[in-house]
Amino acid sequence: MSDLDLPDDLVQLERNAWEAAQRGELTAMQAADVQAAITAHAEAAGLDRYTVEMALKRLVRHTEPGA
Repeated sequence: MSDLDLPDDLVQLERNAWEAAQRGELTAMQAADVQAAITAHAEAAGLDRYTVEMALKRLVRHTEPGA
């Protein structure tokens, strides 16, 4: 899990994008929406955008134990 408190809607947005990417269906608009949401959350929380993005990806993409 992530040490950051990531909102459920941001996690779901990333999860949807990741699933679309796995199917080869990720659109540029969908990817841009995720990036915009990451940036907005980082700014609102006073965090570095890259820290938020990495925590989000780790949470969504690496669900196996010990990841």
